[in-house]
Amino acid sequence: MRLTEFWRRMYAHFGEAYAESFASDHVMSELGGRTVRQALEAGREAKDVWRVVCDTQGVSSVLR
Repeated sequence: MRLTEFWRRMYAHFGEAYAESFASDHVMSELGGRTVRQALEAGREAKDVWRVVCDTQGVSSVLR
């Protein structure tokens, strides 16, 4: 998954403003105690981060 697709899905699920806030502020134990942004910057694959977001945040099957 490309980062552009990752962010498209984040915006579709959370809305643009909240997606940015969630990605920067919400620490997730499933990402090793990192935020979405920190996990991506540390080299985690976007598809893996997206799966964690889907599993923990109730993302609709349409966006999965």
